[in-house]
Amino acid sequence: MKIAIFQTKLIWQKPAENQQFLKEYLDACDETFDLLVLPEMFTTGFTMTPSGVAETMDGDSIQWLRKTAQEKQIAITGSLIIEENEHYYNRLVFVFPNGSLEFYDKRHLFSLAGEDKIYAKGKSKKIINYKGWKICPLICYDLRFPVFSRNVEGYDLLLYVANWPKPRINAWNALLKARAIENMVFTVGVNRIGIDENDLEYIGNSQVIDYLGNEIMNCTSEQGFFITEIHKETMLETREKLNFLNDRDSFQLVF
Repeated sequence: MKIAIFQTKLIWQKPAENQQFLKEYLDACDETFDLLVLPEMFTTGFTMTPSGVAETMDGDSIQWLRKTAQEKQIAITGSLIIEENEHYYNRLVFVFPNGSLEFYDKRHLFSLAGEDKIYAKGKSKKIINYKGWKICPLICYDLRFPVFSRNVEGYDLLLYVANWPKPRINAWNALLKARAIENMVFTVGVNRIGIDENDLEYIGNSQVIDYLGNEIMNCTSEQGFFITEIHKETMLETREKLNFLNDRDSFQLVF
């Protein structure tokens, strides 16, 4: 599967402008790929004032994602702010090439920034099937909690979309590699760049890591599309040869 990462600055609380910015990059890209991965809250930046920018599942951003996925015949994923049943969610949507979608609500809310006071916590883990791959999509702070991401479902690809700031970038780099190794999966982490309205700086380091912890691609701090191809067969052969996942502990998540 060919995966495209969009590592970018985000225009603060301007969904339409962020859509247009992404469209310009997407239209200028002459490479084909299967899946486009966007950062966390890609329409607004990581804001704790969602009331003016929250959307519904029938809102402009969702409609734009559906239309773009169908026109480009790609899957697109990233998180945005959704208002539903009088609650706000940091919701990752996965839009398929036919315009249908599935979603995952962020489970671990970033209490240091007060996210847990403003957004509702997700109540389930999600595995998405796409082009023969079982994909586990997660969001930013989820990266710090290995039990939640533990590969008990036999998934093939672990995704993290994030707004992970510069002061803690060493943790981002170390934990992405750890999650890849312990779960024996390809792991993709997509982080933003730039400075937001809270003067937090983001330096990217979006990357793709293989099932043994080897770095396939690191976008450093550059802006743009970055594309790589991964192959499930070699991962499955390695899993069968090493059998590490066979020795997993058994447990049950409580939501």
